[in-house]
Amino acid sequence: MTETLPVTAGVLDERRLLDAYRTMRTIRMFEERVHEEFATGEIPGFVHLYAGEEASATGVCAHLDERDAISSTHRGHGHCIAKGVDVKAMMAEIYGRATGSCHGKGGSMHIADLSKGMLGANGIVGGGPPLICGAALAAKLQNTGGVGVAFFGDGASNQGTTLEAMNLASVWNVPVVFVAENNGYAEATASSWSVAADSIADRAPAFGMPGVTVDGFDFFAVYEAAGEAVERARAGGGPTLIEVEFTRYFGHFEGDQQTYRTDEVARARAERDCLRSFRARVMDSGLLSAERLDEVDREVALLIDRAVAEAKEAPKPTAADLETDVYISY
Repeated sequence: MTETLPVTAGVLDERRLLDAYRTMRTIRMFEERVHEEFATGEIPGFVHLYAGEEASATGVCAHLDERDAISSTHRGHGHCIAKGVDVKAMMAEIYGRATGSCHGKGGSMHIADLSKGMLGANGIVGGGPPLICGAALAAKLQNTGGVGVAFFGDGASNQGTTLEAMNLASVWNVPVVFVAENNGYAEATASSWSVAADSIADRAPAFGMPGVTVDGFDFFAVYEAAGEAVERARAGGGPTLIEVEFTRYFGHFEGDQQTYRTDEVARARAERDCLRSFRARVMDSGLLSAERLDEVDREVALLIDRAVAEAKEAPKPTAADLETDVYISY
């Protein structure tokens, strides 16, 4: 496990700490609100919520900039927010509205924004890693200094596409960080049963890259591990595999009865929640006050309220939009 990162101004200053907290709080409030709104029947399609996993996307993407690209999963809202995709456009997309980030045609599982380096959430398990190899190869050949990050789940860690992508990334020596988000289950199948190795990170040496497992409830642990991996990639050192371990707070999808779980979610919320631990660490360190953090909470709550209200009022795509956005004209 990665050593706990001390909270010091030399590592993360007040602005960066606030940015990290705001991102995690935005993901949490966004997901909790989608959970509530989905129950009304107004949101079409499926949604897969990222609540409980906020420290992973936030800790990794805190090291990225406009040069960098990420690929996501069907559980992609947190990755989108952490990479800077507009929250209002995301909510509109989930509602299937024309003002959405994909004009209401993608929905929750296919949110994308290429202008932010977000190559897309993906309904194909293991669909992202090969895409990010291509993005990283382009960054290498064009000498942009960009890095590609592939987020995938424990189920996707067993997919041939993921394993082939890790092999290819090392063969090409491209700037990639593979982030295996192990929330304990591939749908309802426990990763402790379905992953043959002791950990997903143990597979890294077989592909000629370093691997590390970190506590996904600890933003600072993720931030430190990701920082080392991104720096290594930018310097030409090649790919890294990071396994992030945590628990998702909701079911695999909205409507999942979760009969395969006991009290693990309640215990995680009470004892290990990433937002609670973050607040405690920065307040104990004297870097941020409860009042400043509470102010962020209020600001984010207003943003989410506006995002939902505007999404509900936005127009839906029309029949005339059916054949647009299908092919790219060069």
